[in-house]
Amino acid sequence: MPKVTEAIPDPVLNVKSALTAAGVEDTVRIFTAKVPTAASAASVLGCEVAAITNSLIFDLDGKPLLILASGAARVDTALVANLLGTGKIRRAKHDFVLKHTGQEVGGVAPVGHPNHIRTILDVSLKQHPVLWAGAGDHNSMFSITYDQLQRITNAEALQVR
Repeated sequence: MPKVTEAIPDPVLNVKSALTAAGVEDTVRIFTAKVPTAASAASVLGCEVAAITNSLIFDLDGKPLLILASGAARVDTALVANLLGTGKIRRAKHDFVLKHTGQEVGGVAPVGHPNHIRTILDVSLKQHPVLWAGAGDHNSMFSITYDQLQRITNAEALQVR
């Protein structure tokens, strides 16, 4: 496993603060190697790709929608829109993601954003006792349980594929 580094970027500090403020253990790990994809994160962490929680920002009528999805799945936005009873859900552009999360695409975390974002949690993630999620940049991840993740994000559990 790559060496954990000492430097802590601001977006990662925000995630660490959000975790402790929510009453969960700060398990953030910062690596020298980048882990911007579920496959690269799983490789570094030695876990299944399906246990990686991708934090995907979508544009729903000009407002952000965060979908926490298994790294092994592709989100079916039409299905999610239908289940939510909303309009079309579009993949957000880079500047939209940065504005609403304060984090770069590929390093978006489920928490640590300037304001709360409506969040959907992929029910397929429940089968993993430990989940890994991005922690605010391309080099950071944290571990958490499904129930903790749902609680700290106030997420709605939903089928996303």
